[in-house]
Amino acid sequence: EAAFVDPAYSYPPAEGQGKHAIELQATPHLLHKVDPTHYASDDDDSLVSDGSIVDLEAAKDKAEADFRKKKVAKVTTMEEKVSYRGFPFLKCCKSAETHVVGEAYSMEEPTANEIRRVREKAARKAAKKNKSLMNAHEENKERRLRREQRKNAEKYKRVAEGILIYRLDTAKRTITLLSGPSSNTDLENLLRHMVVATATPSNDSTRRGICLTGIDGSRATLTACEQRTAIAWLEAIDMMLSQNSNNPKILHKQSSSQWASQNLNQSQRESIQESYLNLALYSNNLIHTGQIPGSSGGGKGDSQAGIYYSIESQHVSGEKVSEETLEAIAKRRAVIKDSWDFYRMICSLLRDRRKYDELYRKMQLDPVYPYLNSMTGLNDPGDDGYANNDKIIMQKNLPKFANMSRTEVCKALVQQAEEALVSLVDICKALAGSLGMEEVGVGPVKEVSAAIRKAEKKYDGDVLKVTDYCRALLVVKDFPTLLALLELARDSFGPLVRRVKLSTLKSDHNAIPGGYRDCKINLELKEHICEIQVHLWPMWVICGVDGFRHYRHCVEYSTDSFEDPYDALDGLDRKTMAELIVMAEEAVADMPLDNVEWYHEKYILDYFAEAGLFLRHGLTVWAEVTFRQLVKLRYESPDIGADHHETRLLEKYLEMALREQNKTKEADHLRDKLKRYEKEKERERDNAKKSLWDTMFTDPWVAVDMLMDPLKLEREQEERRKKEVKASKKQWIKIRNKRFKFLDSGGRN
Repeated sequence: EAAFVDPAYSYPPAEGQGKHAIELQATPHLLHKVDPTHYASDDDDSLVSDGSIVDLEAAKDKAEADFRKKKVAKVTTMEEKVSYRGFPFLKCCKSAETHVVGEAYSMEEPTANEIRRVREKAARKAAKKNKSLMNAHEENKERRLRREQRKNAEKYKRVAEGILIYRLDTAKRTITLLSGPSSNTDLENLLRHMVVATATPSNDSTRRGICLTGIDGSRATLTACEQRTAIAWLEAIDMMLSQNSNNPKILHKQSSSQWASQNLNQSQRESIQESYLNLALYSNNLIHTGQIPGSSGGGKGDSQAGIYYSIESQHVSGEKVSEETLEAIAKRRAVIKDSWDFYRMICSLLRDRRKYDELYRKMQLDPVYPYLNSMTGLNDPGDDGYANNDKIIMQKNLPKFANMSRTEVCKALVQQAEEALVSLVDICKALAGSLGMEEVGVGPVKEVSAAIRKAEKKYDGDVLKVTDYCRALLVVKDFPTLLALLELARDSFGPLVRRVKLSTLKSDHNAIPGGYRDCKINLELKEHICEIQVHLWPMWVICGVDGFRHYRHCVEYSTDSFEDPYDALDGLDRKTMAELIVMAEEAVADMPLDNVEWYHEKYILDYFAEAGLFLRHGLTVWAEVTFRQLVKLRYESPDIGADHHETRLLEKYLEMALREQNKTKEADHLRDKLKRYEKEKERERDNAKKSLWDTMFTDPWVAVDMLMDPLKLEREQEERRKKEVKASKKQWIKIRNKRFKFLDSGGRN
């Protein structure tokens, strides 16, 4: 049972979303299992059992058998024996005893007319009894119907104006109106009862509509009060319509259910349906009572018993779910919730990686970048930041380490790091004070267990190659500030510097896993190698202090190996996908799609992940609606806008949803728009890196020169790079003189 919006009214009401709505209730009637070859019609009386009706032929046979028994006569032969007491010749005290000496049966064969009359009489008697029983059952059925109507009228008499309560019966494939109409209800077009043949999602922006077609060809659209109601109902109807039916009323109108394509037998379908509806009910009750595990909801909902009670109260008397069943449902929800969290995390990781990549592309346009890109660093092996077995710098291998275990060596290095930490703090304070750092952080010293894990992952277990036992971070504003920091570090404590790693910031090197790029400076303080991580503010602000978690997850799950976050859904069965959508709706329960604003980043990510589920689950209409809303929000965002890479990505997925629905014209328009965008980006890159090849075929003399001197192009490119670096260095000098004049102690070097 669920609440739907009366078409004559608008929803939500002014008081707030869902205040008067009755939540989805998956009752035992919805989970009722039936014989797949039989669906009860509207005329069936569930109170009538096969044993209550007298079979006419059986009654006639019994009457004939009884009549024949009456025609059988039993003949008994008796013998009397006389005796006397005393002397026999006196014949006194006479006594007589009777004994049965034999028995025989004689049967008179009944005539045909007698048998006919007996059978007719029995038939009339049985028919009269059957009629009486049917009348009694009809009266019981009417009384039960009236009781149910009174019960529903009482239950829903306080339903708010404009709300209609419907029941979905998956056994009968019916949708029935339970509540009464409102004052403005269009009674002529009001859906009161329908045997469903097909159901599809509507394309309204609220994502709460279901388009229904009955077996008689009638059509209706129901708009739920809650979007999760529409999703759960549509999934339940799709499961319902996938079942084979021998009912002639339904057979010729069989729905093209997506579940019908699954190779499942009837028992499997019923089990999946029950499991899904139980999960939907469980999740709905958690939302309704504010008892979602891990949420901020408090009160008695924090107890497990409270959760169980809120679910049990939704079931009719005598049909409560057992504790074991509830525990199984709770465990299944926990598994699906973990799966949803993982999938959403993948979406987040790839989103942040795209942000890093796009930001780095823009940062390369900084006028001082070519100069920074030309630097070689110090002891920089140019690795990708993860696999680096041949690390150039490492902790000193002291003689005392020879007789120590790896754990003992780690403990000794940790002790060294604690002693060096004070000096590292002083250096960071000096740098930050001179350059006005955006953010500074020091410590904590790396733990022994963490150092061993890092050594095993990156350095074949060599703990001496771990150089960040003692660590700090500095966040600089931009590339010029980074160049100033490098110069200041060189001039202030150059003899202590052991490595300057710039490789991830250079255009011919890869970023670390996850797309992040930074600079690392290693110093030797008190015979211990320490590390200063220098972050660029535009990069840092994307993930902040969670940047390392982003890196660790990207390494663990190899996210750089695929581009599309929806690929994480590959291999999932349809049941799991449907259950993940339930969890997605649980995540956005407090924020309907049409209420999301451009600054609600958490919900935007939730809906992006859910749209991928819709796209892979065949709910392309709702995928389209969701992507349209997300594109609209990105257009409205002052930080993103129409030309942002994330907006273009959403439009790409929108094109896919449109094409799945055969909306070819609109999909082609989007495709052409995205192609123009890509061409503009390529043109920008070409203008920034124009070479002789651009004019080779327009200027025949260039082609002749290339044939005469094949190395000319390479020399020209190298010369252009040198000029570019020289011009960039001049820009850096101008910025240095303006912003960092204190770097000169006696004039510019």
